[in-house]
Amino acid sequence: MKSPFLTMIAKQMYLKRYAKSTIKAYLYWIASFIRFNSMRHQTTMGANEVDQLVNQQNVAPNTQTLALNALSFLFKEAIKKPLSLSLGFF
Repeated sequence: MKSPFLTMIAKQMYLKRYAKSTIKAYLYWIASFIRFNSMRHQTTMGANEVDQLVNQQNVAPNTQTLALNALSFLFKEAIKKPLSLSLGFF
């Protein structure tokens, strides 16, 4: 079963009428982000941790964009602490 935190994020996305496939992809990247950072609380992390996760994964630019969008949603909508614009992608 998913964590209460991921369930809350999924509900937020359903209310905003996100597609089921988008919700599934976003939850995958958010869970990966949490695991990658050793289960640290999300409020203690920021743009540096996002940059490390996405750039370390060695994935295509479109996948990086999907991951960035998922983590941007996490910080903007769930944590209420938007990411800075100084991320180094691509």
